[in-house]
Amino acid sequence: MSTEPLFFEPVFKERIWGGEKLKAFGYDLPYKRTGECWAFAGHPHGQSVVKEGKYKWKTLGELWEKERQLFGELEGGRFPLLTKLLDANDNLSIQVHPPDEYAQRFENDCGKTECWYVVHCEEGAEIVYGHYPKTKEEFSQMVREGRWTELLRKVSVNQGDFYYVPSGTIHAIGKGIVILETQQNSDTTYRLYDYERMDQDGKKRELHVAQSLDVLATPFVESKLVMLKNQVEGVHVTTFIQSPYFTVHKWIVKGSARLCQKKPFLLISVLKGNGHIEKNKKGYAFSVGDHVLLPADFGSFTISGDAECIVSHV
Repeated sequence: MSTEPLFFEPVFKERIWGGEKLKAFGYDLPYKRTGECWAFAGHPHGQSVVKEGKYKWKTLGELWEKERQLFGELEGGRFPLLTKLLDANDNLSIQVHPPDEYAQRFENDCGKTECWYVVHCEEGAEIVYGHYPKTKEEFSQMVREGRWTELLRKVSVNQGDFYYVPSGTIHAIGKGIVILETQQNSDTTYRLYDYERMDQDGKKRELHVAQSLDVLATPFVESKLVMLKNQVEGVHVTTFIQSPYFTVHKWIVKGSARLCQKKPFLLISVLKGNGHIEKNKKGYAFSVGDHVLLPADFGSFTISGDAECIVSHV
């Protein structure tokens, strides 16, 4: 059993709507339009890699396959979560994700329920979050007629907001927003509308209208979140969501605290500041842009510093 934190090197994805705001996390971006940082990724389309220590250069997928004790012997064919940072330098397409059964049947993938923490947003920034039609028939007619303004539910966002986006929810991140996304480990997206936008080859991107209508949850019902707050010595903990797929917290570290990790794994993404994790009299420094996995039965440790982190587990 490993008693060391595992620091991961992210995978970056070029996107038509991406930009360069992820440089704020200290990353050397490979593209002018870097849209996504896959921080904890064990998917066939992207694998993050351990940066140092006993498992240096091992991918998250390899560890899941060959070192399952690190994850409390959890069952499953694939690591269950995918954590991303997204830079929406332009509007993302209007999209929807399938539930497990549909994705497994048609895509050989798992479903995609996700959630967003707004890290940064420009003044007046909006997301698409849900829709107004009450039935699929009404929805389908409005799509055919291109009545997007009447169809889409837009919401203004602020830094620090949190949104739960179950599969079947029509959604899109708007221009000028950086989010941290925690999701099921899926890369299946159905694109319903893309503003008649052209890609780098001068072609319109593929749409998936039929699939979108298949998986659409209607009428839209916004998830009611009950956020829990707790103070553990020098760490203020906000629990945003406890769902069947993931639990997500925000830790604001101001000083130090003695904590205990008993989950199958704990994923820590550092959004601001820096600090230390101390275990067995050995210190591990972390800073903004780091992504740290604490393995199963990591046990008691001390965290200290001045930092803001998003933390998740199954």
